[in-house]
Amino acid sequence: MKSHSRIFLTMSLVLLAAGSALSQTSDSLPSASGVVALMMRGDAERRSEMTGYTAIRRYVAVNHERRAEMRVRVDCSSDGIKQFTVLSEEGSGSIRKHVFSKMLSEESDASRRETRESSRITPANYEFKMVRQVVLDSGPAYVLEIAPKKPSKYVVIAKIWVDATDYSVVRIEGQPARNPSFWVHDVHFIHTYQKVGPFWLASATQSTSEVRIFGSSKLTIESSDYVLNSQKQETSEPEAIASVAR
Repeated sequence: MKSHSRIFLTMSLVLLAAGSALSQTSDSLPSASGVVALMMRGDAERRSEMTGYTAIRRYVAVNHERRAEMRVRVDCSSDGIKQFTVLSEEGSGSIRKHVFSKMLSEESDASRRETRESSRITPANYEFKMVRQVVLDSGPAYVLEIAPKKPSKYVVIAKIWVDATDYSVVRIEGQPARNPSFWVHDVHFIHTYQKVGPFWLASATQSTSEVRIFGSSKLTIESSDYVLNSQKQETSEPEAIASVAR
């Protein structure tokens, strides 16, 4: 009996210690508002330095019957406005016309200042909730849940991963607050960023969705060959912080 008592006592102490450790871990997390304030401060600094960039994107869409691919040059000016030049395309004409072309048109529209400001991940547009801290390949990061204050086709319900060193968004996972269109629903995406100089810019997007004509579809977008524009003596307001339009 004494042996059993010692075992139960040891187990109880282990459980109490584990509970205490979990409590301490939770208590040691910064507040969501604190992390967001540092996000906004870092974003303002990076926006003052960003003068735009060029990059190459590769779009690939696949379902059980069709496949299409497109390579595009992206030109982002110092004011954050994006222009796209199609370099090559192949595969399903329907996907290229109804999916790729629509995506490029909508992203171009979303990059304009009046739309961009209403979709950026800021306290004006979202509520934030702290979830946990994790370690990514890029280093420690905070995970926060975000929920839009007003639904629109440019905002999302998602989790964001915020780098714990420079407080940039390095990953977003979730779904649009509204279906993109009558034709597309049940969208889920994972969006990651890569560091280019002092900036975190789009790296890859993987998404799945149901398209009424095509059925279940997968879309992959890969960005590469970033070149930052040379420094200019002008005021600029590009979207250095993650925007759901990217």
